[in-house]
Amino acid sequence: MDLGLKGKTAFISGGSRGIGFAIAASFAAEGARVAITARGADALEQARVRLAETAGEANVVALQADMRLESDIAGALEETEARLGPLHAVIANAGSGSAQSGIELDRAAWQGPLDANLMSSVLLAGLALPLLVAQGSGSMAFMASIAGVEAISAPLPYAVAKTGLLMAMKSYARQVGRHGVRVNAIAPGNIFFPGGTWADKFQDPDKKAFFTDYINDEVAMRRFATPKEIADTVVFMASRRASFMTGSVVVIDGGQTRSFI
Repeated sequence: MDLGLKGKTAFISGGSRGIGFAIAASFAAEGARVAITARGADALEQARVRLAETAGEANVVALQADMRLESDIAGALEETEARLGPLHAVIANAGSGSAQSGIELDRAAWQGPLDANLMSSVLLAGLALPLLVAQGSGSMAFMASIAGVEAISAPLPYAVAKTGLLMAMKSYARQVGRHGVRVNAIAPGNIFFPGGTWADKFQDPDKKAFFTDYINDEVAMRRFATPKEIADTVVFMASRRASFMTGSVVVIDGGQTRSFI
């Protein structure tokens, strides 16, 4: 299936590893130009080299940036358009699953997850969406979570941040749809990749059996997803094949959630 992404520019925050890197690689495989951001210079450079093997050196930009800072976001977007051309797809993927559990949480316990998982995405939207509106085309996708659509055993600050992100997505979609711009979200379940949250949990042999049982009990397909299984949906959502799709939340969780959305 031709997704019509050849020569288009995709901007992926948090693109040096895991889901973000898989999204960038999927765009590159479709012939798109890709820009990725991350805070860590070493991982960012390694990702750039790998992406360039598919897309070519001239079609990959790797930018060290903190998506919690408007100045970093503005600089990254400006450099992306200067080097790769007008934006076609913006993917707000930067975030962190690290958050404190429980109910006795101070301001710091709330602020960190909110900054990482909500503010990083809405700040990016606030700067990227006007660019798409001005050109009258393009799409944006937010990386949410099933923790934002259903009460599961996720830390409260993380879940609240992801729920807020979904409401922001819905509101953005209604505001920019008339300008030819689409906004959607993906709500993944449990993803396993080296260096990820689940990989860290499985390092503890005393907890491995517990978490294996959890996945078998909670997930209908009795396994984790791979980053590529999420990435392929994200790339489809950015393509002309999804041209009437906006304000949508796509849950990809192997049958874990029970509710309708």
